[in-house]
Amino acid sequence: MRGRDPEERHRAATSLELLFDLCFVIAVAQASASLHEALTHGASATGVLRFALVFFTVWWAWMNFTWFASAYDPDDVPYRLTVFVQITGSLVLAAGVPHAFAEGDLRVITIGYVVLRTALAALWLRAARADPARRTTALRFAAGVTACQAGWVGLLVLPDAARLPGIVVLIAAEVSVPVWAQSAGMTPWHPRHIAERYELFTLIVLGESVAAATVAVRTAFERHQSTGELYATAAGGLLTAFALWWLYFARPAHTLLATTHRAHRRRFVWAYGHYLVFASAAAEGAGLAAYADHLTGHAQTSPTAAGAAVTVPAAVFLTTVWAVHLRPHLKSVAECAPYPLAVLGVLGATWSPAPALATGAVLVVLITASASASASASAPAPRR
Repeated sequence: MRGRDPEERHRAATSLELLFDLCFVIAVAQASASLHEALTHGASATGVLRFALVFFTVWWAWMNFTWFASAYDPDDVPYRLTVFVQITGSLVLAAGVPHAFAEGDLRVITIGYVVLRTALAALWLRAARADPARRTTALRFAAGVTACQAGWVGLLVLPDAARLPGIVVLIAAEVSVPVWAQSAGMTPWHPRHIAERYELFTLIVLGESVAAATVAVRTAFERHQSTGELYATAAGGLLTAFALWWLYFARPAHTLLATTHRAHRRRFVWAYGHYLVFASAAAEGAGLAAYADHLTGHAQTSPTAAGAAVTVPAAVFLTTVWAVHLRPHLKSVAECAPYPLAVLGVLGATWSPAPALATGAVLVVLITASASASASASAPAPRR
């Protein structure tokens, strides 16, 4: 299992990676559906907290495999079987999401996480054996993954009062492992491959958002409660999804991840920042579904809380995409200024009669203004 060439031409996601992503769709869908239910029943604070934790486990498991596969992917029989074990763990994790939301029970999720991370540690040990030049890095990854996993198992026996502080400590430990491991030497990750993998997962969470909102609006229509507000929510949700896709794919990511010393430092911010990108995109669908329930009288929420369920995820997505994905491309104040203004506009839409439609409209204005500013910035100076 030698490291792959980071300059390899035509490096694309493999069919096994696509299968891995497809199975993670189930976990994303379960998390989004559980957040929708929590928002509908007025348990916003608890629901958001549990969603953040559950989505962290999903995102972190996906991200760890993604970066490993970008550096080491022999595509032989042992590797394929190990990835199948990780996929099985992701399905167990997905099965435990409803219990985690309803009762705060992390046992099933932890079992799935154990399966996932044990297989990942085995892959790092195999890489350490086959790649002497990066043996220290691989061994650090294997040790860090194993230690953190032992911590998650130990968390189950802690009293309830100590569980939340324990979770915070373990999350901090998890995100520190790659930084510590790669301080001994970088793995040979591929910038274009990583960019494509993140783009594919962005499409997954956006697609799940659209699917969740579609099911909720369809259910509302089936209750024979079609109203102008409901049509506005459906139209606004679709417009928002289109706009979020447009904004994310407006600039190429691989140019930010070019293999330079500065890019190696930048990639941690870019990679970790995508937790908020992915989580907010998935939460947007739950928020649209909760707002549709509010319109049909099937939600225990105030109009402001229902509106915030739509606007806050969109604002978080926009803020994070701008900060980690777009801002490095923007060269002038005129190009940067529309984004914070749009965030304020989206949050202000919380109190509008049609939050989803207003959010979509603000994002369309942002896209138009950004395109105009970019065109002006790139236009050649007039000759004198």
